[in-house]
Amino acid sequence: MTTLLSLLLGAGPLLLLALNPVHGSDNSTLPLVLWHGMGDSCCNPLSMGSIKKMIEETIPGIDVLSLMIGKTVSQDTENGFFMDVNEQVSMVCSQLAQDPKLKDGYNAMGFSQGGQFLRAVAQRCPSPPMKTLISVGGQQQGVYGLPKCPGESSHICDWIRKKLNSGVYTDIVQKHLVQAQYWHDPLNDDLSGLVWR
Repeated sequence: MTTLLSLLLGAGPLLLLALNPVHGSDNSTLPLVLWHGMGDSCCNPLSMGSIKKMIEETIPGIDVLSLMIGKTVSQDTENGFFMDVNEQVSMVCSQLAQDPKLKDGYNAMGFSQGGQFLRAVAQRCPSPPMKTLISVGGQQQGVYGLPKCPGESSHICDWIRKKLNSGVYTDIVQKHLVQAQYWHDPLNDDLSGLVWR
């Protein structure tokens, strides 16, 4: 499992960090901050926990912080669906600013929506400085539509797309559904809910 996981999720980014890690002022390897994707948590031993362990084994001496959004693993997972992204980013900015291990900067790696949320951290929170951001499968331009809907020309698929489009930009949906906050309707660019706009 670890070999497959490293090939699928981490080999390229890990190789980049292992061969050319960004160093702090004392020439030590900078810490790495991880942010998981939707439906995952910081510490799941089958996903982020395994990735954290693999990085620590590949780059001796590195400090890896896998972000937990909330006080428990369960809250962390739920918040990936329901906590306002701006609140999550603010929470992470505060957490990073208070961590003395990160004072000289850090590298960051985000998976799926964690990649775009770390991008918001890089843009909004200059201290401590993010040196490198690796986004693995991050939807940097947002998401749109209903991909792979059975029967792409089906009237039902079109109806579902219209319903998604009509409700995604309402205040209640934007405030309480994370994925709506990075919905990006390419036909109505002014309405897009991308968090970094």
